[in-house]
Amino acid sequence: MYRRLIAPGALTAALLLAIPASAADFQPGAPGIGDPYYPTYGNGGYDVSHYDLRLKYQPKTDLLEGTATILASSTQDLSRFDLDFGLTASEVRVNGKKAAFAKSGEQELEVTPAAGLPKGTPFTVVVKYAGKPSEVQLWGFTSWQRTPDGGIGANEPEAAAWWFPSNDHPLDKATYDVSVAVPDGTQAISNGTLQSQSSKLGWTRFNWRSSHPQATYLSTLAIGKFDITTDTTADGLPVINAYSKDLGANEGAAKASVERTAEVAEWLESVYGKYPFEALGGYVPNVPSSFALETQTRPFYSPKQFANGSNVSVVVHELAHQWYGDSVSVRGWKDIWINEGFARYSQWLWSEKEGEGTAQELSDYTYAQHPADDAFWTVKPGDPGAENQFDAAVYDRGAMAIQALRNAVGDKKFFKILKGWPQAHAYGNASVSDFVSYAEKVSGKPLASLFDTWLYQPTRPAVASSLRSAGAPAQPRSWKSIAATDGIHGEH
Repeated sequence: MYRRLIAPGALTAALLLAIPASAADFQPGAPGIGDPYYPTYGNGGYDVSHYDLRLKYQPKTDLLEGTATILASSTQDLSRFDLDFGLTASEVRVNGKKAAFAKSGEQELEVTPAAGLPKGTPFTVVVKYAGKPSEVQLWGFTSWQRTPDGGIGANEPEAAAWWFPSNDHPLDKATYDVSVAVPDGTQAISNGTLQSQSSKLGWTRFNWRSSHPQATYLSTLAIGKFDITTDTTADGLPVINAYSKDLGANEGAAKASVERTAEVAEWLESVYGKYPFEALGGYVPNVPSSFALETQTRPFYSPKQFANGSNVSVVVHELAHQWYGDSVSVRGWKDIWINEGFARYSQWLWSEKEGEGTAQELSDYTYAQHPADDAFWTVKPGDPGAENQFDAAVYDRGAMAIQALRNAVGDKKFFKILKGWPQAHAYGNASVSDFVSYAEKVSGKPLASLFDTWLYQPTRPAVASSLRSAGAPAQPRSWKSIAATDGIHGEH
């Protein structure tokens, strides 16, 4: 037998390689992802790749029972991490082993695994839980709406914590499998495509899949009794629309609007490029709220959006978000203009296409509605503050900024920017400054001053003398239908 001699230096190196990081090197993940608007939203120390949610919901009692399996990877040597969650967890396991857990703050579920997770380690978290979402108050409210025959999870910027544990910030997107058991005769609707459904012992289980990256607030769950229509687009994508059976007088207008989803998406493709997801549609539950929301592939619409008759403009708004907001999401919540300014401008472009007023006419009319001393001009769409995140200025002044860009660069480059941006940042996150840089690159023009004037200065921008001397502009025909969507996210 030969004994191999190892030089002392080599032995030391070998031992260092063999010894894992000490416990002292492992630290808790931050209880927030770093968004200044919402310091406790999201979490640090890990990144989620997939959520598998297996749920059971009883409409009569609002009891939601669930098992969430979360696939993630550590981004630091992790001794502990948080999930954002409001319901009551009964058991947590990490990599199959029971983990300690405790609630803290408003919505933090602190999880301490049996052993630290070295940086770059894939890991699995299983959370078993239950609760009545409508009775859970976070920050003084619930994002879960009860209906006469079920419940709805949809809100912005916070909705997930009422029905599943997550890293609740758009910076951490993931794919989803959502499986929901409900009493026979009741339906469960979520994002993406319906993979299957089956019935057993009085319960029907619906299995939904979202195969593209999806932000937590864009994930939705709707349980109730619905009239469901299905179709396919010219490209073969499934279209699934759902309407509560008890919408009353709003039913006709809701269907007359949402059933045009495929048509609107086809037109939006001509403006923004290929539709980015695997399915589309919308749903209108019987809820008392009045907002709409761009939940990915399947926007949510309150019945009140159709109280004055059909309103395709709101469908345009929410579908435009599938490119601007869902595929390309905010880097931080201060970047909300990239979502809302472009969704509102899409309504202006639809008006232009329909011959009901050009985008320029809508911009001029909007400008004229707000004199120089109007507080409207003090809100900065490029960084409005959490308290003004859904202020009218983010939408309307934000859309005026886009029209100013169009005027500055000309239609050819303008529409090249609109179509190129969602492709350049597909399924990712981006900031206002990223958009400014992109627009400058495509147009070949310096645009920082223009965007500073329209997005960041708390004063009314000057406009061309021809507009000032032309008198009060006439109200475009589309104005009322667009104005009916004001406050579209105002209840969040």
